[in-house]
Amino acid sequence: MIWFPDWPVTAWYRTEAPALVDPLPLADLPSVEFVEAAAKDPDPLDQRPFRPVAILEAGTITACSPAARADGVSEGMRRREAQARCPELVVVPSDPRRDDRVFAMVLDRLEQVAPGFQVVRAGLCALPSRGVARYYGGELAAAEVLLDVLVEFGLPDARIGVADGLFTAEQAARLSAPLSRVEIVAPGESAEFLAALPVTVLSDAALIVLLRRLGVRTLGSFAALEAGAVRHRFGDHGARLHALAGGRDSRPHVPRTPPPELVREAHFEPPLELVDQVAFSVRSVADEFVATLSGHRLVCTELRVGCTDADGRLSERVWLHPAAFDAAAVVDRVRWQLSAAEGLRGGIAAVQLEPVAVDDAAHHEPGLFGAGVDERMHHALSRVQAMLGHDGVVTPVIGGGRWLAERQQLVPWGERAVTAASRTEPWPGSLPAPAPATVFPRRHPVVVLDAADAVVAVSERGEASASPAVLVEGARRRPIEAWAGPWPISERGWDAVRGRSAHRFQVVDTDQTAWLLVLEQGSWWAEGRYD
Repeated sequence: MIWFPDWPVTAWYRTEAPALVDPLPLADLPSVEFVEAAAKDPDPLDQRPFRPVAILEAGTITACSPAARADGVSEGMRRREAQARCPELVVVPSDPRRDDRVFAMVLDRLEQVAPGFQVVRAGLCALPSRGVARYYGGELAAAEVLLDVLVEFGLPDARIGVADGLFTAEQAARLSAPLSRVEIVAPGESAEFLAALPVTVLSDAALIVLLRRLGVRTLGSFAALEAGAVRHRFGDHGARLHALAGGRDSRPHVPRTPPPELVREAHFEPPLELVDQVAFSVRSVADEFVATLSGHRLVCTELRVGCTDADGRLSERVWLHPAAFDAAAVVDRVRWQLSAAEGLRGGIAAVQLEPVAVDDAAHHEPGLFGAGVDERMHHALSRVQAMLGHDGVVTPVIGGGRWLAERQQLVPWGERAVTAASRTEPWPGSLPAPAPATVFPRRHPVVVLDAADAVVAVSERGEASASPAVLVEGARRRPIEAWAGPWPISERGWDAVRGRSAHRFQVVDTDQTAWLLVLEQGSWWAEGRYD
């Protein structure tokens, strides 16, 4: 069993830390022993070039870095308590997909020296010791080989435990000595090894509370209970934990099936200078990319294209597709990306195609009676987009925001937009549906008068000074038949420069035309019209 302490923190360092803080490369990160020793000596601790990090899930700390632990942060703390103990703590939201994605890369490296790993969870994996021990000359020698591989990969704090079952091996890895980082439990001695451990290692809060009330505080005491009585009192789940406490782990080893290699690359020597040259040369790689996916009954719906110039600079972007990428669509994305790429100089030396999201090909098969209207429209728009460029065909969507003009968004065909409907909560201060059919690109100046021809205003309490009676639009006076409002809009009240405060009104004139009006800083504006 290989255990990676605080794996969610490690995964975050691997992927997102360079963009948020300035940590050391992962291979140079201090180990647990260094931080614990440095905590006793304030000088080196104050000079560390990284910040303490904690992973947060549902308001609770689930993992933290050695630096955070040295400042008093621990798993199970609430966010406020952790930040009180460590004001410089970097709090990162939990992301299981990130943890799994990074851990898959670690397994790929490990399987180059020892195939057959089973993923227990991200940060914990198992391997049968018999075969690898026979090949490398013993369990300790095999463990040292695996640890050396992980050190080269930038994971110096991994721990290995060897035992009869998965549960005992995990506990052995967690209890391994800091220097050797390997703990081997002799065959048949699992129960003796586990006997002194607290029942908290079972990770079952309800059972732990009951066992403590019964005076059972160690695994040895729990294992000494009669199996039939445990099953009667705690059910099948309690019986299984009772067997684990006694070193009897019946779970079989199930090695993972390595995922297929779907990434494709094209290298150019010498580097290509023209976009059309790159697009023509990458066509064969795009065909191979799509054919490989088809061979696994998959299609790509989200594609990452990476273009590297002769100096090693990288231009990377993720492209979406309304259906699925074919070879021509892949080539088009490469061409569009190179046409709009900034920061690339000289020729293009390499292009990488990586599927970010795939789907079952059965979901994209043509219908029994041929392609429908949507499919024909997609093909037509895609052909026009291929001729005009990525921004040549756009789709209007209603986005988030408080002002109607900023809610109008034009999204290139095939891209996914973040719309107002995609939010789980309503946008504070936004106009509820239905939206006006006509939105003026620039607000029209108008005047709203009351029955005495005085300009209607809004008091500090948010009340209209009088009932709106006339809407003056240019030289035309429109008598108002009905009105509603005012509804306040407040943005960035803390910012004296960008802060905005206004009030919305809806009015209907005698021609039965509805208007959306805004009163801002004493001036009236027409924002839209309900046609």
